[in-house]
Amino acid sequence: MPDRQTAYPRPPSNFLTEDHETFRRTVASFVDREIRPHADTWERDGKCARDLYTRAGAAGLLGLRYDPEYGGSGLDFLATCVLAEELAKGDSIGPAVALMTQSEFALAVLADEADEELKAAWMVPAIAGELIGAIGVSEPGAGSDVAALTTRARRDGGDYVISGQKTYISNGTRADFITLAVRTSEEGPKGISLVVFPTDTPGFEVGRRLDKLGARASDTGELFFDDCRIPATNLVGEEGQGLRYILSHFGGERLVIAAFAVGIMERLIELGLDYAANREVFGGPVLSLQTWRHRFAEMATRLEATRLLAHQAARLLSDHDPAGDMAVSMAKLHAADAVQSVAAEVLQLHGGFGQMEESPIPRYYRDVAGFSVGAGTSEIMRELIARSLT
Repeated sequence: MPDRQTAYPRPPSNFLTEDHETFRRTVASFVDREIRPHADTWERDGKCARDLYTRAGAAGLLGLRYDPEYGGSGLDFLATCVLAEELAKGDSIGPAVALMTQSEFALAVLADEADEELKAAWMVPAIAGELIGAIGVSEPGAGSDVAALTTRARRDGGDYVISGQKTYISNGTRADFITLAVRTSEEGPKGISLVVFPTDTPGFEVGRRLDKLGARASDTGELFFDDCRIPATNLVGEEGQGLRYILSHFGGERLVIAAFAVGIMERLIELGLDYAANREVFGGPVLSLQTWRHRFAEMATRLEATRLLAHQAARLLSDHDPAGDMAVSMAKLHAADAVQSVAAEVLQLHGGFGQMEESPIPRYYRDVAGFSVGAGTSEIMRELIARSLT
């Protein structure tokens, strides 16, 4: 399979600075060196190597938006977009999911809401890649409806005693800590809180490592909590504010998925152009056929529309603009549809070879299937956008 021989002619950006583009080259080099050569092995293993986190930490990739006091870089959401776009080009989305679960999903709410002691204890080693973090929200009976979660944290003196179950938790089978959503009272949505949960706590157990359609190089697990006792000082922010914290940080997760889609489409178009230029049919290259030239034109248009939506959302989120919520919902909704369309087109382009596991094409086709589900389904995105309009 050709490896980036055809560089996609990325247009100049009105959102990104030269510093962002310099950072892009740094991440692209990291992917070339640390991810793509291992993609096939990690897909078979069902997880990426643990030392990928420490290597990413050493390269400064795990704390982009966070305070340098805790090892972060103090950058913006546009830098997050660039990071996610380039990580997604590693010919397996699993390592990208693993790293972004750590850097954006598990740490973002700690950076904004946790006290100084929790930040020092958990953010610093996580940003260095020395600890692996996960975000624990989804349950068998509570996915998109976060307010329905039932994992309970009962106050007992200076501790919380936690019992319940989580599922579909990325990084869950080997996380050192979980930013965990729990129910601390029966007050419906107002009864949800967040805690930092160390996974060496007695009573905690990892169930199955779940066998997924895509993102197979990212471990995903179901987790069980049986009277797990942790200090009440592990509470993130205020008790009863957990749902607000979760909902206010979904924007970063949705932006990451939109940016993943941008990177994957760019990578697929590059691979597709190489294949179409070299594959001979009926006495000429596939790329000489108008039907495929026009389909590439459609794919490039979907890519650029998604990129603009994602970067606009990143700018609004960085500026704390209230319009950012609708913008990021639009970006994710459009991205999921666009990347699934492009993946299907490039799979079709490759014919029989596109069915072979020696090619990254079928892997990407599987990987993007979940983009319309993770961090809020496309149906939820449509509802959020509709509410913003009425």
